[in-house]
Amino acid sequence: MYQHTYLYNFTKNVFMKMGCSENDSAVIADVFLAAELRGHSSHGMLRIKDYFELWRSKRINTDPHIKIVHESPSTAVVDGDNAVGMVAARRSMEIAIGKAKNAGTGWVATRNSNHFGIAGYYSMMALEHDMIGICLTNANPLVAPTFSVSRMMGTNPIAVAIPALNHPPFVADFATTPVARGKLAVAEKKGEKVPFGFVQDKNGQPSDDPTILKSGGSMVTLGGDRIHGSHKGFCLSSIVDIFSAVFSGANFGPFVPPSVAYLPVLDKKTGEGTGHFFGAMRIDAFQPAGEFKAKMDEWIETFRSATPAEGHDRVLIPGDPERESEERIRKEGINLIPAIKDDLISIARELGIEFE
Repeated sequence: MYQHTYLYNFTKNVFMKMGCSENDSAVIADVFLAAELRGHSSHGMLRIKDYFELWRSKRINTDPHIKIVHESPSTAVVDGDNAVGMVAARRSMEIAIGKAKNAGTGWVATRNSNHFGIAGYYSMMALEHDMIGICLTNANPLVAPTFSVSRMMGTNPIAVAIPALNHPPFVADFATTPVARGKLAVAEKKGEKVPFGFVQDKNGQPSDDPTILKSGGSMVTLGGDRIHGSHKGFCLSSIVDIFSAVFSGANFGPFVPPSVAYLPVLDKKTGEGTGHFFGAMRIDAFQPAGEFKAKMDEWIETFRSATPAEGHDRVLIPGDPERESEERIRKEGINLIPAIKDDLISIARELGIEFE
């Protein structure tokens, strides 16, 4: 088991060695460790290797000049200058929050960025300002639309954070696929199969092989197949892609630059880099914040009182599993599987730093 502080400092040192500023490296480390603490190891230390490979192939800018290229009182388009995604994303959400303070709501579309970790991190930034936070992003084109075998879109997550008064906040953070791509990578590292309904082979047949993406297979949209609503997952993923890329001028769909080595970098572009979309809504732009948060408490209590189905002892509110995971992991420490430790040892050796 590793303590949060140890892995945070290690991650920060890795990115400083790669050329990021101390401040940017701290932001990156904070997002990586937030994923580990919240139980999303698929977006945690596992992903450092992806970033290291991007840096080694000179595909990310560790000294970016992030700037607003278009704006109105309540909106902005941000160019991330090919930054590590966490850096561009945090700055973009800060801009959205700043605009919401002045205009009531703030909306930022970001282009020329990269993979940014867990979307929930950025939506939750709005909570301390008595705001609702929203975050969307497109991602590696590894997902086939309903009735297709063509890899056209990413896992394209949606995250919404809503404050309450006495209860913990409502935090929905989910991919528009049945599973995040990183969870396939974790299963591969563990040598495990995955349930049917997550991926399909190159012919569109269901598969339980977490490595199928490396041999022409694809992930499927939320629902798995048409009879279980995969067309609705396709709709959600499409909305995320349009808001993240078409609004911002980033690449959309199959043209999103991959952050995994087994996907080729296409010559054709439809924009600049990966795209994100951020929103911040000031609660008191709609009603007094105290009244809203009290009503959210009532909403949460109402749904918590739902009768559990057989085999379950309670009904969970979005955000409960992650919050409980964070409480437990902060006490027990972070467990890294051997294959991830080996990757980190190798990276540390190449960068001339230590990893225990």
